[in-house]
Amino acid sequence: MGSNSSRIGDLPKNEYLKKLSGTESVSENDPFWNQLLSFSFPAPTSSTELKLLEEATISVCRSLVENNPRTGNLGALIKVFLSRTKELKLSAECQNHIFIWQTHNALFIICCLLKVFICEMSEEELQLHFTYEEKSPGSYSSDSEDLLEEFVCCLMQLITDIPLLDITYEISVEAISTMVVFLSCQLFHKEVLRQSISHKYLMRGRCLLYTSKLVKTLLYNFIRQEKPPPPGTHVFPQQSDGGGLLYGLASGVATGLWTVFTLGGVGSRAAAAPELSSPLANQSLLLLLVLANLTDAADAPNPYRQAIMSFKNTQDNSPFPSSIPHAFQINFNSLYTALCEQQTSDQATLLLYTLLHQNSNIRTYMLARTDMENLVLPILEILYHVEERNSHHVYMALIILLILTEDDGFNRSIHEVILKNITWYSERVLTEISLGSLLILVVIRTIQYNMTRTRDKYLHTNCLAALANMSAQFRSLHQYAAQRIISYTCRHLRRYVCVLDKLYFPHSHCSTLQHCFSSLSDNGEELWSLTCSHILRSYASSLFSLLSKKHNKVLEQATQSLRGSLSSNDVPLPDYAQDLNVIEEVIRMMLEIINSCLTNSLHHNPNLVYALLYKRDLFEQFRTHPSFQDIMQNIDLKFPELKFKYVEEEQPEEFFIPYVWSLVYNSAIGLYWNPQDIQLFTMDSD
Repeated sequence: MGSNSSRIGDLPKNEYLKKLSGTESVSENDPFWNQLLSFSFPAPTSSTELKLLEEATISVCRSLVENNPRTGNLGALIKVFLSRTKELKLSAECQNHIFIWQTHNALFIICCLLKVFICEMSEEELQLHFTYEEKSPGSYSSDSEDLLEEFVCCLMQLITDIPLLDITYEISVEAISTMVVFLSCQLFHKEVLRQSISHKYLMRGRCLLYTSKLVKTLLYNFIRQEKPPPPGTHVFPQQSDGGGLLYGLASGVATGLWTVFTLGGVGSRAAAAPELSSPLANQSLLLLLVLANLTDAADAPNPYRQAIMSFKNTQDNSPFPSSIPHAFQINFNSLYTALCEQQTSDQATLLLYTLLHQNSNIRTYMLARTDMENLVLPILEILYHVEERNSHHVYMALIILLILTEDDGFNRSIHEVILKNITWYSERVLTEISLGSLLILVVIRTIQYNMTRTRDKYLHTNCLAALANMSAQFRSLHQYAAQRIISYTCRHLRRYVCVLDKLYFPHSHCSTLQHCFSSLSDNGEELWSLTCSHILRSYASSLFSLLSKKHNKVLEQATQSLRGSLSSNDVPLPDYAQDLNVIEEVIRMMLEIINSCLTNSLHHNPNLVYALLYKRDLFEQFRTHPSFQDIMQNIDLKFPELKFKYVEEEQPEEFFIPYVWSLVYNSAIGLYWNPQDIQLFTMDSD
């Protein structure tokens, strides 16, 4: 640091950093600060460099932690930054590059120090370090203004009030990153924090006044997707005042600084992610999601979530109810366009989910759009490429579809939108298909993938719920979509009988079924002549008939037989036995979906009728099954309309807070945390 350009590896030896963290107190008016803040070195552009920066910072921080109670140098640095930010807006208007450059450097140092402080000490110790002043050893002022609160408020003011120009882009990103770091104490706790310094400063006091303005600014940063200035354009002139201070960045150094934004900084930690075109939009979205998912304070709800729940369209002239705090307006058309364009990232999909689920104004607006394909197609593409996505991203995309399908208008309109040449759908060439039929194909494919790979009950349940919501409004189904509905159901019908065979007759070498039914009073002659390996129509019919009479007894005997054959200890049933209930649930739901379609829109779906008639023999077998006979017998009768509504878990923060912070860890630009320090979520093996 200081007047000479530095490499990251040299930082622990840097004389200016040694003085900052040393035993000598430095007054906030000392010329030393101009020297310290006139550093220039290429910003880290890889996870390796970020790790080196972290290690170098730890060395300086530990020295500062030891000496700060006597020197108060951390407080002095914060005050230098605060005094400079008061002139930052004017400096931006006057194009004062040098002043903004030094102010950014001050914030960069603070952010690096703060990140290590938060990781290595308790919140109480952290707050104490912000109170130390240059007095007698160990003393601090108890009646002074809360410096930490003033610093957080200053960050919020910087984010919301400083005009976004080429020369302020970098400091705007740094301010948002520092806010993320301030909130990062959650990373180092296994349990969700319900009381922390974030609750103390962000949900009450002076910072509360910035709530709606901050949320609005972060949303607009996401909407605008402002790119950083091109490399080489942000160059400070080299000057010298005779004292050896170098107020400038060489062209190559400036290029290096901006490269971190162009390349994404931490791309090596998330290699599958696309190149980020707007670091400001990315950091803003991550901060917004962190704020929205803070737990409520003991005496007040999360104001940032309240702001997200209540904002309205700029074209909505109706007054806000007095009971709604932190209200503001934003351009819904611009927001909708940005959401449609950015769905390749987890965080954009999570924002879409948050807005659809929590803001009724947004939900109403989106459902009224006549170009819903622009939003639905990216969501379907996420589900289609399920193998390449993490499970949380897939789950969020699916819940978005479930929320949309709760609306009958949406379910009708998607069958009126005709799409041409869906190139990413590779199983079959789709030259022309309705959005509704494509949605059915992708959701069925997702269920199939889940049943064979991930085996997540919640995933297939929500897939089936979305199809069920749509079923009464199925219209003019594409031939392939109709075939997939019937063929997928038939596949599980066959699989169900096969699992029953394995469950009740586990000895594959047996040639008859007599051994399993010999103790029962029911007549089993018809079954005796059938082998376990060939599940014929008459076998299925008789087996289901027998199940309806002796289901529990047969299941009990089969279970006991299985356990006895495996070991004398309590051994869980094989996978195929555990699958039985899941398969039965899928079959029943698919039959109800077919039934709902035939009941409500028979004449609109000839392709489904043809596909059903083609497989009629297989469906006939299940008329006597106790779990399906009510649906089978109602195939031509009135059947109640299926309707499912998405409801969040009682404690959604247990899912969303670790998820949001995993996105911050993997996607934040220029921020690195040692994976060994992370407690909130389990790190991936890679």
